[in-house]
Amino acid sequence: MNRKTYWLWLPAVSLLCCSCSGGSEPKVVSAAELTCQALVQTRNLTLISAELIEATDTAPQYCYVKGMISSAVSYHVQLPLPEDWNGRFVNWGDGGKDGDLDFADYRVAQGYAVANSNTGHDNGSEPGASFALDNRQAEIDFGYRAVQLTVNAAKTVIEAYYQKEPAYSYHEGCSTGGRQGLMEAQRYPYDFDGIVVGAPVNHYQAVNVSHVWMLQRMFFNDYAGMLAFDSDQDGRFESLSKMNLLREAVLDKCDAYDGITDGVIDDPLVCDFSPDLDLAQMMCSGDVNADACFTRAQLQTVKDFYAGPYDSKGVSIFKGKAFGSEFGWPGRYIPQAGDEAPPTVLTNSANHVNYLFYEDDPGVPTGNPGDLSAAPDSERTPPEWSWGQFSVDDFTAGRAELMASITDATDPDLRRFLIQNQGKLMIYHGWGDAGVHPEPTLDYYRDVVEATFAGDLEAARDDARLFMIPGMGHCRGGPGPDTWDKLAPLVDWVENGIAPDYVVATHATEGVVDNQRRICAYPEQAVYSGPPGGANDPANWVENNFTCR
Repeated sequence: MNRKTYWLWLPAVSLLCCSCSGGSEPKVVSAAELTCQALVQTRNLTLISAELIEATDTAPQYCYVKGMISSAVSYHVQLPLPEDWNGRFVNWGDGGKDGDLDFADYRVAQGYAVANSNTGHDNGSEPGASFALDNRQAEIDFGYRAVQLTVNAAKTVIEAYYQKEPAYSYHEGCSTGGRQGLMEAQRYPYDFDGIVVGAPVNHYQAVNVSHVWMLQRMFFNDYAGMLAFDSDQDGRFESLSKMNLLREAVLDKCDAYDGITDGVIDDPLVCDFSPDLDLAQMMCSGDVNADACFTRAQLQTVKDFYAGPYDSKGVSIFKGKAFGSEFGWPGRYIPQAGDEAPPTVLTNSANHVNYLFYEDDPGVPTGNPGDLSAAPDSERTPPEWSWGQFSVDDFTAGRAELMASITDATDPDLRRFLIQNQGKLMIYHGWGDAGVHPEPTLDYYRDVVEATFAGDLEAARDDARLFMIPGMGHCRGGPGPDTWDKLAPLVDWVENGIAPDYVVATHATEGVVDNQRRICAYPEQAVYSGPPGGANDPANWVENNFTCR
């Protein structure tokens, strides 16, 4: 009997620690703790630690394992005690540039064994995208390798701990985690039985180019296109009156198109808002910038945000923001009112073009990326290079092709995952997402229908379904319903054959649910079918008053 088998078959009784110091009470070590600790001896993995974690308000007692995979991938696995395990494994997706280990306590509380990795770098030492500086292996780990190896390692840990493989394996993730899910379906189609994909950054290069391009619309030409106003001339754009005007104008035009006036645009694709026409009465007199109006340059910024980035010849790069997403623009591209922090895209995405766009990195960011007046020092080692120097023409010239081959997950041929492996795919995206533009996700789903099911939408719905969420922001938040259990409908579909025609989502204000809707699987949409004349009464915004049509 080898060491691993010996530990795993210890009797389920408490044992005494033999290394107690003289005069102290012997430490009682349970069989559950010894069984967990014994996982460190697993011979075909490099495991750093294995320890029993005591129960908390969010999770029961469980076995916690940390491991390493060359070159720099660290991962962990949260293992419910054997009597608590539901027989399932879920790989927990990441966000942003990752670089940490994320916990999913509530999934552990539901009985899932959960794994997550740092995708090959630690953001405490290599913040943002800096891990990728002249490091192709780190780029590959982040692009796709780390997730697949973590899945292999986690399944090995699970089998060692429970003495059997998981009955079902799932991936759940949003944003970067959504990209990871599609990457798995495309590259490693036999890893999972079902995949939940939320707001995927699968057009990774185009999305990040969009962020940089939109920042340039705001910051270039001495902030001429900035959609905020410096009321007291102190150098900070603290007033968001322009954004409030824009949001109200869009809602005034399109909110009621779905039959309900609730501050949410259900289908932005039918909204006919025109910045030129619908903001005409809000232009600044004499084109002199002021608080509650738009200059011509600012109007162009608005139009550009909706249109999406284009190069110097007018070639479109990526579709723009959806009508109804305006609530998410402040703080992401322009400062929050009264907030001295820079926009989140400036801190999280602008350095993408320094490290993750070009085959050869052009240089490190300047000390203050928000100050475009500071000339980058190209003579230093390493050289400085600013996102302000980036030209979107480099995208259409193909200079991101190598990195796109590593980071993009846009292949619509999912026959190996959906047909050969008989996997199930659920995709969701909020129409109010200001970070990852939602319409390309709809386009990708349509491409999957064409490439995988020869254009047969009904056949596609047997294996892959899309849910476009009215008014939801990036993964969560926003004025629309944004909360539901993302995994439960997929599990029911995979294990019981019950395909989700809709999910029931809620919106809460200060912890109180004030809106509940059916979110229907594409191409259907939820239509109000409650008491006649009561569509605009929030008391009627409950799931049973909506029908998928």
